[in-house]
Amino acid sequence: MIASVVPDTLVGTNCYVVAPAAGEECLVVDPGFEVLDRLEEVLLALRLRPAAVLLTHGHADHVWSVTPVCRASGVPALVHADDVHRLTDPLAGLSPQLVVMLEQHFGAAPTWTGPDEVRALTGASERFSVAGLDLLAEHAPGHTEGSAVFTLDGVPEGLLDGATAGHLSSTLLAGDVLFAGSIGRTDLPGGDQAAMERSLRDVVLPMPDDRLVLPGHGGPTTVGRERVTNPHLLALA
Repeated sequence: MIASVVPDTLVGTNCYVVAPAAGEECLVVDPGFEVLDRLEEVLLALRLRPAAVLLTHGHADHVWSVTPVCRASGVPALVHADDVHRLTDPLAGLSPQLVVMLEQHFGAAPTWTGPDEVRALTGASERFSVAGLDLLAEHAPGHTEGSAVFTLDGVPEGLLDGATAGHLSSTLLAGDVLFAGSIGRTDLPGGDQAAMERSLRDVVLPMPDDRLVLPGHGGPTTVGRERVTNPHLLALA
């Protein structure tokens, strides 16, 4: 398995590209603001063909480029059913200050068109395969109603040195549920602190320590490291 990260230049959201190997189909995860040119460079360099766009949740900084990516390759967007409604207008519910910032940055009032095909993931957990990858989707609300995390067997090459990666067995695409040393905010549209605590307790804490965590913002970490250093997990242990 290989992976590349393309952070957006506006708010630092991580867009990931994951594939079994170069020259094959891939998953594009959370394409946010201003990632299209650099994403295209990664796809061309590794000869990858998107099979789907995977969304950990529906906030604008994680979905802003989903429609052009989907349309360029004729592929669906996958998101938990409880966040499908956010793809009709991810700007809805944003603070006036953030909308003004986007207008200033883009030079005009931002506009939005949703992806042509959306496939909803349902239930507390669901296994599925796409782009030659087997994934476990787990509903983890709290940051939004439909926030989800996705586990893959194995650890991708290209993100960690070989010595570090050799001690890990699986990979978590964590979105904004879990960061290195922190967790996603619950004061944004769809946020719920009690739901976040349940997700951390029931979904994250039972995970094995040797799981790589690829968060929606910031650098990679592991479940084991967060279990003993992250104050939000320590408070629930």
